[in-house]
Amino acid sequence: MTMNIIETSGLGKRYGSTWALRECTLAIPAGHVAALVGPNGAGKTTLLNLAVGLAEPAAGTVTVLGGLPAGSPAALDGIAFVAQDTPVYKNLSAADMLHLTRNLNGRFDQRYAETRLAELGIPPNRKAGKLSGGQQAQLALTLALARRPRLLVLDEPVAMLDPIARHDFMALVMTAAADDGVSVVLSSHVLTELERVADYLVLLSRVRVQVAGGVEDLLASHRLLTGPAAEADRYTERPVVHAQRGQAQAHLLVRAAADDPIPPGFQAHPVGLEELAMAYLREPGAGALPGPARGQHTQPSEVTR
Repeated sequence: MTMNIIETSGLGKRYGSTWALRECTLAIPAGHVAALVGPNGAGKTTLLNLAVGLAEPAAGTVTVLGGLPAGSPAALDGIAFVAQDTPVYKNLSAADMLHLTRNLNGRFDQRYAETRLAELGIPPNRKAGKLSGGQQAQLALTLALARRPRLLVLDEPVAMLDPIARHDFMALVMTAAADDGVSVVLSSHVLTELERVADYLVLLSRVRVQVAGGVEDLLASHRLLTGPAAEADRYTERPVVHAQRGQAQAHLLVRAAADDPIPPGFQAHPVGLEELAMAYLREPGAGALPGPARGQHTQPSEVTR
């Protein structure tokens, strides 16, 4: 049975009378690069903060790394977290950041960190505040990976980076996942970047998890049908996630397998990850897909801001 790196049951977080996360039941299996996608206010950062122990739930439970309580010493030892604002001390040099991180953690691979910074061309004596945005992000990521975590959590890690810096950052993430077996959960608005790296998707929108599952399986279970607009409303074979209608032609993104029959006059096309995510974001509640938990399927979650 596959271990779940993050598992929640009825998880909720409230600030005063406002729920930031509510009734979230979810399981993310180990061994994946899992993308957490959703609009602002969907609860992505709240979910990650609860998973890494930076916040206490108001309801429900969250465990990590196969059942460890979030925020427990054993869990913290196995998780590295890079927050959205690239957490480096601007007045410390890169070498000072390595020294500080090594002293604050029981496990730290100094040689790996030094080698990685040299490969990136980051001068060890230069203050972090004098580094470019991409270099600061790479420094923060290097510090996280040098702790040799089992789970790497990234909250909007490439939001402020240019395309080249985004590519270089994600290349290091993919190397860590492939070579070191690190499980990765990352939230991002850059869907094109996620399509290149993610093999598991969790999509939050408004009050529920709209999609949760392996990318390959999700794409295989959806099709884009194009055909006469006059016939679009007559299609009832499979759930329609999102429909676009012109005067002559309609485009229906539907949940359907490759061998499902195609309606007369329609053509079927494969769906990409960005196209799938945008369809569910445009149509919250179009029919949530559950993901695996404890080897079985769970019910959809509810996430609110």
